[in-house]
Amino acid sequence: MAGPSWNYVLKFIITGDAGVGKSSLLVRLTDQRFLANPDPTLGVEFGSKLITIPEEDKVVKLQCWDTAGTESFRSITRSYYRGAAGCLLVYDVTSRPSFEHAQMWLADVRAHADPHLTCILVGNKNDLSNERRQVLTTEGERWAQEEGLLFVEASAKSGANVEIAFETAARDILSKIRRGVFDDDRSPGVKLSTKPAGGGGGVVLDQQKKSGQACCSS
Repeated sequence: MAGPSWNYVLKFIITGDAGVGKSSLLVRLTDQRFLANPDPTLGVEFGSKLITIPEEDKVVKLQCWDTAGTESFRSITRSYYRGAAGCLLVYDVTSRPSFEHAQMWLADVRAHADPHLTCILVGNKNDLSNERRQVLTTEGERWAQEEGLLFVEASAKSGANVEIAFETAARDILSKIRRGVFDDDRSPGVKLSTKPAGGGGGVVLDQQKKSGQACCSS
């Protein structure tokens, strides 16, 4: 029996401070449920999801690496940045420090990831009351624009905009593939299926490091 099929495999990393909801976003994406009290991520955790991008007529398999947000695991998590095609840079809209620390995480990604990586800034926990909010939507939008990032606010608890965040980044990556920015089957974070959609099969990502200074762009 033919298994699920796809056109591309895209490697994603999810990064940001501890406690901003990175693991909850991944579980919401892959399992459609809310992880109320997740254990702290030790190193990295993995999840995958098939999504369809209708306007591109493509089925994409997202391979997502949820990285720990603590200093003690930085040397481990940096190794997973290599070759990533997409990044969710997550902060908590009720935590100003997590937003301020996003600059540090972005610098880390730019220093270690693929130079053509697509990065989307995600303000998580926007389901919480305005009284608890410490970062305005306009602040997130403005900083994302200044840094050349995509932007969305989301809620792992309600599910609002979680898939949209990944889909928006995936669309941008597919656009780069179409324009020749990513070199299809030779880019570490972008791999073609071994068989066309409908025929089953798949590939394993090559995490070999690419040379060049890394930067995130939309």
